[in-house]
Amino acid sequence: MVNFKELKQSADSDKLSQALEKINNPQQDKITDDRFWKPTTDDAGNGYAVIRFLPAPAVDGDDALPWVRYWDHFFKGTSGLVYSENSLTTIGKTDPVGEENSRLWNTGLESDKDIARDRKRRLNYVVNIYVVEDKAAPENEGKVFLYRFGKKIMDKINEAMNPQFADEAPMNPFNLWKGANFKLKIRMVKEFRNYDSSSFATSAPLLSDDDAMEKIWKSEYSLNEFSSPANFKSYDELKARFLAVIGDGNSSAAAVDDDIPFDVTPAKKSVDVDDEGLDFFKKLAEED
Repeated sequence: MVNFKELKQSADSDKLSQALEKINNPQQDKITDDRFWKPTTDDAGNGYAVIRFLPAPAVDGDDALPWVRYWDHFFKGTSGLVYSENSLTTIGKTDPVGEENSRLWNTGLESDKDIARDRKRRLNYVVNIYVVEDKAAPENEGKVFLYRFGKKIMDKINEAMNPQFADEAPMNPFNLWKGANFKLKIRMVKEFRNYDSSSFATSAPLLSDDDAMEKIWKSEYSLNEFSSPANFKSYDELKARFLAVIGDGNSSAAAVDDDIPFDVTPAKKSVDVDDEGLDFFKKLAEED
């Protein structure tokens, strides 16, 4: 119990301000989740690390995939509040932001389309990884983490599993014995993070000791929480939050965890499409 003297000494504490920041910016809680690994970049925005994608967690059952996919929305409204919520479209339900985006897009007005672009959903993948090399944060090496990324890196995984050329053999990056380390290379290209130089090394066992690999496998985090309907807010809850955030109906993109490689794809018939490489440290200015 805090005594009166301690109460006086804590009068200038910033704990209340920090608590309010978490309320107004709930995305911050996600960013600081210590289960997640984040690559470190230098002042120029470049970074390098070697990671290994791990198989489906032992705790998730025999039929589990080594990744989970979900969509979310992140933007700041004129109210000053941030909307940071998972999209109900992940679990096959109607989402209030997606509904409003479709309405705005269908007006045909460029101003409405710009708002819809700022609010459009982002595609996320979450996997378990083993950090092989992380010179910028060596304390991460030899540990298991969750890693969140977008379509760009998933394309690299898909290319490895389904090569386009006859001289390339398919490789399962999630296999502990026949997979391969992933050399993650981050470069800044036109103020956006670029992952094109990333590649897989030669196929080889993660470690030479099966017992050690089994220990790693059993230490993986469950992925079920990211797609479980129980962890998604209801339509009415999301609608209420959305209306509180947008204020007068206008919004602008806000800074978010830029370690997720989202690319921007032109929205044609629908705005609520998969983002693939959008760096949320910059407001969406153009589409590829």
